[in-house]
Amino acid sequence: MTEGRRERADATRNRRAILRATEELLAGHRPEQISMEQVAAAAGVGKGTVFHRFGSRMGLMRALMQERAFDLEEAVRSGPPPLGPGAPARERLLAFLDAVVDVVSRNKSLLAALGQAVSANPPSSDQGPREAHPVYRAWHEHLAALLAEQRPELDAELTAHILLGALHSDPILRLLEQGEGERLADALRELAVSLLGS
Repeated sequence: MTEGRRERADATRNRRAILRATEELLAGHRPEQISMEQVAAAAGVGKGTVFHRFGSRMGLMRALMQERAFDLEEAVRSGPPPLGPGAPARERLLAFLDAVVDVVSRNKSLLAALGQAVSANPPSSDQGPREAHPVYRAWHEHLAALLAEQRPELDAELTAHILLGALHSDPILRLLEQGEGERLADALRELAVSLLGS
């Protein structure tokens, strides 16, 4: 193995260890209670490695959320139906909304912390708005495509924004904090079914 390849392998291993350690710490603490020093110690790396790789605690939390969302994107691209290809658009859309609610429910404290950070520090022009974020963009594009396939006359792009935007609101995050993920999934499913028609 060449020196460059070994460095890349080390960097990949460190990244995985840092994200895994962060996830384990989040099981018992809210994001704001976790320091970069704690993450570094739990991952078995130097504090400088964590800062160099992620920049800040919020950068680390964003990376972790992206990592968690990546599995959903993979399932949508190449997993079994109805979430993956091969099922009718209606079934795929309902399965996707269920899966998104599941991701949001399991990561409510992380999403709340990220939402507070965005509110306290609105995105600069070089960061762009939430809808420019790669995870949001991928979810929105998939949802809009399924809506357009099922209801061509619908403003699918805007409707997808409305459905996804609801998941980032304070009242919804509070509901999730109270363990109401199933209630949210049921309501979103009912809303989608009424939009999709018979």
